[in-house]
Amino acid sequence: MSRLIVPSRCEADQEGNVLTITPMSAGWDYVGFQVYTLQKGQTLHRETGDQEVCLVLLSGKAHVTTKMEKWENIGRRMHVFEKIPPYSVYVPSNDMYTIEAVTDLELAVCMAPGKGTYPARLIAPEDVGVEMRGAGNIERKVHNILPENKPADSLLVVEVFTPEGHWSSYPPHKHDEDHLPHESYLEETYYYKVNPEHGFAVQRVYSDDRSLDETMVIKNGDAVLVPKGYHPVSAPPGYEVYYLNVMAGPVRTWKFRNDPDHEWIMNEKLSLKQF
Repeated sequence: MSRLIVPSRCEADQEGNVLTITPMSAGWDYVGFQVYTLQKGQTLHRETGDQEVCLVLLSGKAHVTTKMEKWENIGRRMHVFEKIPPYSVYVPSNDMYTIEAVTDLELAVCMAPGKGTYPARLIAPEDVGVEMRGAGNIERKVHNILPENKPADSLLVVEVFTPEGHWSSYPPHKHDEDHLPHESYLEETYYYKVNPEHGFAVQRVYSDDRSLDETMVIKNGDAVLVPKGYHPVSAPPGYEVYYLNVMAGPVRTWKFRNDPDHEWIMNEKLSLKQF
């Protein structure tokens, strides 16, 4: 298996954790990511320390409490492929959160360095920007959960639905150089769900000099590390693909560079969309 793939465990631990990525395990500096599958009535409690956190309710309902806030019975979708925006909670550094599962719950915990600049807040479905990105067979649905125009210290969080037979994160693009205003350095994780679950996705991660060049078969529940390079995704016919992206770096902005060999594809697709 590729070193870039982090699979979910078949069985959750006592706290419900099935997947953990830390900066140390990933070999980078900013992004941490966890997934929990909590049973109805199960509780998870954490201090945020020097990290800010975005809790994304992938499916199910929960009560969420921080030092100063409490939200009861949040959550709407019971399966990610309902394709409606999720409920999420932003929690700053030097805070805490307690989550009680009202139903069985799949929870993503997105983490990056925080400064305590912004208070905890609920990100309701109506606060999530929804867009169709691309055209033709590179069209996909995007939910902007924590984009750069919404307050946070480091985190950028987005989820993407790629229809069967389509490509996303396409044309291939990268954001691995601290070269603003043209490109920003952002580490990134992808967390995948596939419908039906026995299907797969394909992701390639490659750099200009091909010192990194891997093409991977991704299964339901896998996470992929993108430390550098271009990183397109393909959903095979018969299987729709979901992924949750977490990005963070020294500057909280998403400035990317398309692979110049393939940038022409976007212009062609968009011109066809106008007719």
